[in-house]
Amino acid sequence: MSTQPKTNLLDYISSLDITAKPKYLRLTGIVCTIGPACQKVEILEKMLEAGMNVARLNFSHGTHEYHVDLIKNIRTAVDNYSKRIGRYCPLAIAIDTKGSEIRTGVLEGGISAEVVLEKGSKVTVTTDEKYAKKCTKSVIYVDYKNITKVQKPGNQIFIDDGLITLNCEKIQGSEITCSVANGGKLGSSKGVNLPGVEKDLPTVSEKDKKDLKFAVEQNVDCVFASFTRNAEEVRQIRSILGDSNIRVIAKIENTQGVKNMDEIIEAADGILIDRGDLGMEISFQKVFLAQKAIIARCNKVGKPIIIATHLLESMVDKPRPTRAESSDVANAVLDGADCVMLAGETAKGLYPVECVETMALICKEAEAAVWQKQLFNDLKSQPKVPLDIVQTTAISTVEASMNSLATAIIVVTKTGKSAQLLSKYKPKCPIIAVTRNAQVARQLHLFRAIMPLYFDGQSPTEWLKNVEVRVKAGVSYGKSLGFVKSGDTVIIVTGLHQGPGSTNTLTLMTVQ
Repeated sequence: MSTQPKTNLLDYISSLDITAKPKYLRLTGIVCTIGPACQKVEILEKMLEAGMNVARLNFSHGTHEYHVDLIKNIRTAVDNYSKRIGRYCPLAIAIDTKGSEIRTGVLEGGISAEVVLEKGSKVTVTTDEKYAKKCTKSVIYVDYKNITKVQKPGNQIFIDDGLITLNCEKIQGSEITCSVANGGKLGSSKGVNLPGVEKDLPTVSEKDKKDLKFAVEQNVDCVFASFTRNAEEVRQIRSILGDSNIRVIAKIENTQGVKNMDEIIEAADGILIDRGDLGMEISFQKVFLAQKAIIARCNKVGKPIIIATHLLESMVDKPRPTRAESSDVANAVLDGADCVMLAGETAKGLYPVECVETMALICKEAEAAVWQKQLFNDLKSQPKVPLDIVQTTAISTVEASMNSLATAIIVVTKTGKSAQLLSKYKPKCPIIAVTRNAQVARQLHLFRAIMPLYFDGQSPTEWLKNVEVRVKAGVSYGKSLGFVKSGDTVIIVTGLHQGPGSTNTLTLMTVQ
């Protein structure tokens, strides 16, 4: 890329060079779903090394006992990897609730079995629980009791993100007779969508309540709240979580969620766009518009945004992504995503570690293509003046990092708020967030560009000397990873006195 400053986006894009190497470490977070393909400790360690930042547990599958074992394996892998690298690796753990979703039952051959539904064949969809674990290619159980009341002949049923389509022909008692319009392989516990049908599903089911209490007991870091329709649902989940400090990430994946996106963004700690279910609710050609609109709204207010579903879907059984998938991941980053998520790719795929490595490579390349000047100017024009001290400091810090070509911003933070605010203004360089709170360190992985460092060393009681010790730890961390070197400029962000909201000082420092 030419070193001449660019004055407009077209000039900037036309100067992109495929031979250029990305300058910095990856700034986008990677969320990985943990399942049978990657649940062993040794594989989880390899995924950590490859770049996994958040481990997602899907509570649409498995018992609490199963998830206890998964969490144990994840934490063992973190301990092992932390010992190997000589510092704590702050991996966040998130549970993804079942929410107000509908799923098929388990196949007769077991949870890993598959059957083929042929186009034109007849299938009975039933709510009879005797088929809950005995589904076949001719009888499919669904867990929504009122499906026979809300459906009518002529409607369609989508299964597994629309890969399978059934046409409803006859409804009688607990059964719907259907013909297969689009056939394919059917596995166990697949998602079911009823396009154009209003469903009377509960806001937070009894299962969700038990799962949320389980999340508190297991001290997880985040909850991904499925099928969030409005802000009230977020508040209900918060009330169940109590004072646990678990972050609530609302999943927007239906029409109501899109309509109420602003109130949901305000109420939640972050947003996840599940494009699979969303693509069943709105026209597939409109999904990219929803993605761009929701990301932009989150960027404007500094809430983290995760993009999910089908990002590297072909890598479930192939070692390389399609070119379209590579572009899809890159465009999510260019749109402004804080994190990208792998689902079946890591949970059940043949190449879980390679998926993380591939995702990391694509994200790094995409980040290098972001025109930060325009993005920063757009973001800093959003808040109304006069700004408070902390926000003014954040804007000034990011601008200084651009002008000085700083290789890192180092912020000392207790609650993570200062680091989050710096992330809002999308610096080109990493933000090393030094904190004494391990949970804060883990949760900061939700935000773009933040590299959390958990500091548990001894510090002087005097505040400024205490800060100095932690700043030195941040510099050493950057050096150990190779992106901070002697002679580089780094920016130190601290407060003159102790306490939340006191961050008011930035200092440019040449690394010795």
